Amino acid sequence: MAQNAMHAGDSEILHSHPEIKFAAGNYRYEIQTDAQHSAYKVTDGGHTSVATLLWAFGVGRAAQSYLFKKDDGNFYEARVTYFDTLKTVSFTPARALTSAKDLEEAMYRPVGAAEISRCFGCHTTASTIGEQFDEKNLILGVSCEACHGGGARHVASAQASALAGMTDEAPGAIFNPARLGPADSVDFCGACHSTWWDTKLSGMKGVTTTRSQPYRLEESKCWGKGDARLTCMACHDPHQQLQTEASAYDAVCFSCHVKSRGEKTADHLAPACPANRKNCVSCHMEKVYVPEMHYKFTDHRIRIVRANEGFPE
Repeated sequence: MAQNAMHAGDSEILHSHPEIKFAAGNYRYEIQTDAQHSAYKVTDGGHTSVATLLWAFGVGRAAQSYLFKKDDGNFYEARVTYFDTLKTVSFTPARALTSAKDLEEAMYRPVGAAEISRCFGCHTTASTIGEQFDEKNLILGVSCEACHGGGARHVASAQASALAGMTDEAPGAIFNPARLGPADSVDFCGACHSTWWDTKLSGMKGVTTTRSQPYRLEESKCWGKGDARLTCMACHDPHQQLQTEASAYDAVCFSCHVKSRGEKTADHLAPACPANRKNCVSCHMEKVYVPEMHYKFTDHRIRIVRANEGFPE
């Protein structure tokens, strides 16, 4: 998350792919990168439009998207995104065009001020101060204060406690998401990863909903009304690199499930799996291919996955 946004000129993806090309219908797309900048070009064969990419969003494990500005000073989203599985660009998710009315529509989508505030709000830190978007002074990526709030009181309190020979700072000096209840905790992460209501109200359907991990988690049968053992932070430490080994999550599964039949206790009421005792998520959280992302996402709707079943909504 700390590298979730960067100036396009610092993108390793763009520098390692100095010439990227893509074609759709009558339009040809190209991103040419040199030591100074990345030039985004779109041509219809008769006319060519060029812009310098300013911002790159996404670490690139799945994809990386781009923003630029025109002479009017407003932001525009490039119509193409880099996808790691393709090792090139294709249409930005949800922005594909079967046909464009002109070169401008083929090249970009205008992004309004409210949406820009939301985009930078999730990909950077302190991009909006006093309800004013501040592109010049924002902090790249998701840093401490993105989740914990302003840290000035925390630092002052910690220093005062140290001078007084105490180990605890004043209560409320910093916001700690770990103290939230299960539903609020998942919604907190969902502020950027899409809450249950965000997904419902957006009208999103089908495998695309797999991208909303909070939504899919709360669709799990075992979610119920929420359990502290079944939140985003129960499985993922936001201060550490994402664990990709299935075995890394077994301990979390066994905080609810017993390992053998007949071992149920007040804290472990979930039954033992009859098939296996390790790598639980490899069976119960399948990888789902999302076409517009050209990528397989882990489905957080925990369940018994059966062969040839339809995608569970």
